[in-house]
Amino acid sequence: MGQHDHEGGPAGARHVPVALPRVAELLRPALADRPAVLVDATLGLGGHAAALLAEHPRLTLVGLDRDPDALAMAGRRLAAHADRVHLVHAVYDRIADVIGELGLPRVDGVLFDLGVSSLQLDADERGFSYSRDADLDMRMDPTTGPTAAEVLNSYPVPQLTRVLREYGEERFAGRIAAAVARRRAKAPLRRSSELVELLYEVVPAASRRTGGHPAKRTFQALRIEVNGELDALRAALPAAVDALAVGGRIVVLAYHSLEDRMVKRELAARASSRTPVDLPVELPGHGPELRLLTRGAEQASAEEISENPRAAPVRLRAAERIREAA
Repeated sequence: MGQHDHEGGPAGARHVPVALPRVAELLRPALADRPAVLVDATLGLGGHAAALLAEHPRLTLVGLDRDPDALAMAGRRLAAHADRVHLVHAVYDRIADVIGELGLPRVDGVLFDLGVSSLQLDADERGFSYSRDADLDMRMDPTTGPTAAEVLNSYPVPQLTRVLREYGEERFAGRIAAAVARRRAKAPLRRSSELVELLYEVVPAASRRTGGHPAKRTFQALRIEVNGELDALRAALPAAVDALAVGGRIVVLAYHSLEDRMVKRELAARASSRTPVDLPVELPGHGPELRLLTRGAEQASAEEISENPRAAPVRLRAAERIREAA
């Protein structure tokens, strides 16, 4: 889940970590010149991690990823720093358990780079990509959970409609779900090409000119559903903030409006006072826990997008822990 990728462009040609200079700048005050601990909750191919380990010789990195292939590849990339790296096969909602098991009560930084990694899009056989035919799988951890085919072939139409509308922001969700139901009554959907063909038939041609490839939103929705991404994030964000030491920082790169809204809400809630508004003084233990480091969500520059098309949809938010929870 590290380096984010999109269809089009040289898929993962140069695994360039998104917003690396900005991520490094935001984390620097929390990591520099001390034996700091950083949790990279979405290690991916280790691009951010490698740069941060090189910059901070006393840094210990805890890298989480649900994809065993990603962990193996990142491990090779980070081999030069192996004595300072703990790689853990886990979804990021287990962040508290992981640092607890490593005996780390508090950490100095947490980084989330959400979305699907170039590694996953490039692995044709995993079915993430609508531009290459494969089994409809889409599991980031291929050892567990339902596949995209199982979702398409078993969800009742209203449930499938909701997934496509909420996670894919797909205007034609109801029409697509009905078409899937008609199709699976004859034979189950198994391959990505079958789904793409169905979507070309169902999504009006006029909407393609503005909305891009007719399969983009549906594939995104299925991926989020199959991997329980929003549920995992909903649990992971408060756990990550709770894990930060005072002075510690959290940086989140989101690529989907629902993810970004969730991040915005969690950080804003922790950055505001819980003292009732009509009281003249701050109640002890009710002050803000976080200070926001970004004004709204930061977007990639035109320059970065031209060098790295995967950065186009990114929304970056960051905050610093200023007080222990009550």
